[in-house]
Amino acid sequence: MALDNIRGWVERQLANPQIVTLILIIVILGLIVYFFGNMLAPLIGAVVIAYLLEGIVVRLERRRVPHLASVLIVFLSFFTFLIFAVFGLLPLLIRQLTQLAQQVPAMAARMQSALLELPQRYSMVSERQIQDLLAGINSEILGVGQTLLSYSVASLITVLTIGVYLVLVPILVFFFLKDRDQMINWFTGFLPTDRPLTQQVWGEVDGQIGNYARGKMWEIFIVGSVTYVVFTFFGLQYSLLLAVITGFSVLIPYIGAFVVTVPVAGVAIFQWGLEPQFYWVLIAYGVIQFLDGNLLVPLLFSEAVNLHPVAIIAAILLFGGLWGFWGVFFAIPLATVIQAVLQAWPTDISGAVEQQEKAIDVG
Repeated sequence: MALDNIRGWVERQLANPQIVTLILIIVILGLIVYFFGNMLAPLIGAVVIAYLLEGIVVRLERRRVPHLASVLIVFLSFFTFLIFAVFGLLPLLIRQLTQLAQQVPAMAARMQSALLELPQRYSMVSERQIQDLLAGINSEILGVGQTLLSYSVASLITVLTIGVYLVLVPILVFFFLKDRDQMINWFTGFLPTDRPLTQQVWGEVDGQIGNYARGKMWEIFIVGSVTYVVFTFFGLQYSLLLAVITGFSVLIPYIGAFVVTVPVAGVAIFQWGLEPQFYWVLIAYGVIQFLDGNLLVPLLFSEAVNLHPVAIIAAILLFGGLWGFWGVFFAIPLATVIQAVLQAWPTDISGAVEQQEKAIDVG
């Protein structure tokens, strides 16, 4: 009986051509990303960047700026920022990252000596617990060292790949912005003309993901800038590198802030030990995270992405397991797509089908 109900439900869904169209679009796009994602990475990256910049182009056009002029203004601003990031910011980050990697053994030794002092200061911590913790830290440091070694072996390929991206992505972004309407018309020409369900889903997704993406860009900039100012005020080493990492950690809700605490605490304890400055830096970092989650996020996003925290964590685990880093990066937009599909999915397909059949019989 249950199997018959399931079969009947599937048949009713597939009787609606709008649902079939929506399913085919989602499946085809998913298969393209899954099987050809690595090859199409520059194209996908350019689409994402153009999508983020499109809002600025639209605002300029509303102020009666011609389309081509709006595209040129936005693209030149983006290209200027890209040049600054590659030739100004990136060398500083690489220099600090190299220095930090060279000091990892000394930092590990300093951290071990600081942790060994805990049983003497606090009776609730036993020496056995500290030894177990140090054994785990040593194994993690060994794993990180092996990972860095593997990356250094493939560094030439990585440099060549980045070079290709720096050439292709800006060119693609410009043409996506300039010829947006022509490309959309070309793509929609392959879709059925009767697709209100697909348009409803896209309207929901476009509104929520657009607000989410632009809000995240502002959140990254604000959190990173404030963190850099605070860390520089305390005189923390590698302030720029840690601030950039903290800024990008907001892309992974809940988990990112916890993970970034490790390098921040590691650098602070290496620089000061268990002195008051160490605790002040951790308190300041905690205040930044608290204000981000309880003040900045509500101001930037409001109801832009109406997802429960459990759904967000589940999306991070699911898509991260499927596609690794990029799955985690796009977990919330993908969860938003699923939510939009579920909300737009017709709830009374059987009634709609019966009405169609009656209309055919009357005709």
